[in-house]
Amino acid sequence: MELRRLGKSDLKVAPLVLGGNVFGWTADEATSFKLLDAFVAGGFNMVDTADVYSRWAPAGGGASETVIGKWLAQGGKRDKIVLATKFGSEMGEGMKGLSAKYMVEAVEASLKRLQTDYIDLYQSHRDDPDTPQEETAEAFDRLVKAGKVRAIGSSNFTPERLKSAIEISQAKGLARYNSEQPLYNLYARQGFESGLQQVCIENEVGVIPYYGLASGFLTGKYRTEADLSKSPRGQGVKRMMDARGMRILDALDEVSAARTASQAQVALAWVMAQPGLTGPIASATSLEQLDELMGSARLTLTAEDLATLDKASAIDS
Repeated sequence: MELRRLGKSDLKVAPLVLGGNVFGWTADEATSFKLLDAFVAGGFNMVDTADVYSRWAPAGGGASETVIGKWLAQGGKRDKIVLATKFGSEMGEGMKGLSAKYMVEAVEASLKRLQTDYIDLYQSHRDDPDTPQEETAEAFDRLVKAGKVRAIGSSNFTPERLKSAIEISQAKGLARYNSEQPLYNLYARQGFESGLQQVCIENEVGVIPYYGLASGFLTGKYRTEADLSKSPRGQGVKRMMDARGMRILDALDEVSAARTASQAQVALAWVMAQPGLTGPIASATSLEQLDELMGSARLTLTAEDLATLDKASAIDS
């Protein structure tokens, strides 16, 4: 398995990241354990979660980290995975943001749930304009020096805020963001490509985008209004069923047929092939889904394939 260096950090990861947002939610504990075992057995190593997963469901915040922690405790595979989690999204009254005080509370809570002494990649889940970036950078640096965190990353940052955060860290000799986790896929290109991608490339920041399959739209299973009832996520993809979305699905059909691959595999392989990308995050709720997703890392798209997909997904003028 090809491993890619994450930014300037010492972390090396496979080009597909397993999303832990479903653990303890749409994937129960037993299924989650099987998915994690199969992912590692398949030669992959990075698992991404967040303290807030899944606060929106009955299981509540911390559910995903708790499941991963139980898996680590019973499986002895801590050294086989690059464990990434995030903090900063609201976990309760007063429990949010990137302040130094809250970071200490949040990391200790995550370490306890994860049943580990360290987190490989600790990420700011979203920007916090109310906390000075100097304060956040200094707090992160203390965690790194204490050995509780190996590397740090950002998520959902604007190009300007990511650049300023890196400049502050470098000027003060502090640990710096080595990754960014943006929304990015064949349909949602504009946000990342209009500035953020260049900042990441210029500053050697690894990119591990989420929603690589656009909530399932890029699997090709949603093509008509009737298809929206196939999944609870169906209504969320309705807005993508426009002329551009249909062009993208047609292009995915064409390339997947030529490569004997699924539309999902082609969509993820396209993300992997983009400049500056480390690897997309994708989640699965069954071993069959996971096996399909892992196949994307073994798929090499030709220049012609990439051109076909780029043309179809170009932003309408």
